[in-house]
Amino acid sequence: MTDFVAIDFETANGKPSSVCSVGAVIVNNGEVVDSFYSLIRPRPNYYAVFCRQVHGLGYEDTDCAEEFPEVWSDLIAAVHRYYPYIEDGEVPFVAHNSRFDEGCLKAVFAAYDMAYPDYEFRDTLYASRKYFGRNLVNHQLQTVAAACGYDLRQHHHALADAEACAIIATQIM
Repeated sequence: MTDFVAIDFETANGKPSSVCSVGAVIVNNGEVVDSFYSLIRPRPNYYAVFCRQVHGLGYEDTDCAEEFPEVWSDLIAAVHRYYPYIEDGEVPFVAHNSRFDEGCLKAVFAAYDMAYPDYEFRDTLYASRKYFGRNLVNHQLQTVAAACGYDLRQHHHALADAEACAIIATQIM
């Protein structure tokens, strides 16, 4: 793959609509050309202990953050500089375990009564299982990233995870 947007969401609680951060990496002609990161005030606005332990974010981090519609508008504006028709499937979003990230995106669009464009998603987890098979201990993001030569030091930081996903996608998809 040479043209795509790698994306990763972190959530505040068990609700997929509770996105509290997003990271995106824009890849054009196989090269990273831009990135985007933002905290998001989640909906519903509470943090589960488990989620805080995973990514380290809490209410104090996102209390003054913008809500999803504003953040998404900024992210899409950045993407439009390279891919003006992403809503029409011009290029896909790529995520590791894309069912999670696509599910979050659909849920938060619904939570804000926003019309969901027909975004296309591709999955580096699926690609890893096909490409590496049983040659890896597991197919978790940090394991696959390491196999592709990327040291994922800040796992569960949305931008770091999106960067790892972008590296994986350019190498094995």
